[in-house]
Order: sequence, then structure tokens, then C-alpha cells
Amino acid sequence: MDFTYPYVGITHEDRRGAPAGYHRTEYVVDLDVPFHLAAETLLSWEMHRRAGRRPDTTGDRATPGVEVVQHFGPIKAPCRVVWSVEEPDFAGFAYGTLPGHPERGEEAFTVTATDRGVRFRVYAISRPGRWYTRLGAPIARVAQVWMIRRYARAMDVTRA
Repeated sequence: MDFTYPYVGITHEDRRGAPAGYHRTEYVVDLDVPFHLAAETLLSWEMHRRAGRRPDTTGDRATPGVEVVQHFGPIKAPCRVVWSVEEPDFAGFAYGTLPGHPERGEEAFTVTATDRGVRFRVYAISRPGRWYTRLGAPIARVAQVWMIRRYARAMDVTRA
């Protein structure tokens, strides 16, 4: 199954702009958690579970080629991991949209060890992929930011 957008890997390149027709979203927050726990929470799909998502995945870890389908009520959002990194002070991955996803684009999640704890970053390039997401684009962006904030709360592994 092919990706639904032509810029596969764009979030790894960390560009500051978005291609024409795409919306760029970035969210950064510092967390007071141990880096190794944040990295494991992120790469093991635990962040998604803690945020209330029930990801159906083809792998236990976010590694290139692993597919994940998230469910938003009756809507399915299939993606495939494009890249992943696991280093002593930096970890993360990005997935890109597959046919059937309501959006087109890529979303990256990273954690970086800092002198104050962990910096969690979400970086996405997206555009509507279906008629209903084109029609409701402003609402879709609000929903995306709401979900990103849920992910950030889920990364606070000190919470029960």
C-alpha cells in the first residue's frame, strides 16, 4: 500500500515550512521525566494507549515499515512508520498516512534529553484527504491539536 502524500520522510528533514497546500503543526513541551522512560513510552506505542487511542499495530515498537491503524469512532486512520531513531539522548519516529486515512501527510514524535528533563516534540505536515476533512478543515486542526496535547499528557509517565 502506497503513502497518500509525496513528501515521505519530510519530518525527518525538519524543514521549517510546509509544502504548498499542506499545513504545518508543531508542539513542544518540556517534561520532568527520565529520558529512558519517555523513549520507551513513545516507541512502544504506550503514549498512544495512555492518550486513549487503541492502536492496532503490526509491531510492538515503532520501527520503519510497521503499520498502525487508529480508530476515531467509525473512522479508521491507517499509517506506516516512515523513520525511527533510538539514541542515548534522542528517540522518536514518524508515521505517514495510507489510503483510507482522513488526512494526507506525516506526523513525527520525538523526545530529547535536556539538562532540565525531556523535551517532547510533535511535528506534522498535513492536509485534508477526504471530502469531510476538507469541509471541516478548521475543526480537524483543532482536533489535531487537542490530540497532540493528550499525547503530551500521556508522556508524563510520572502520572498514574
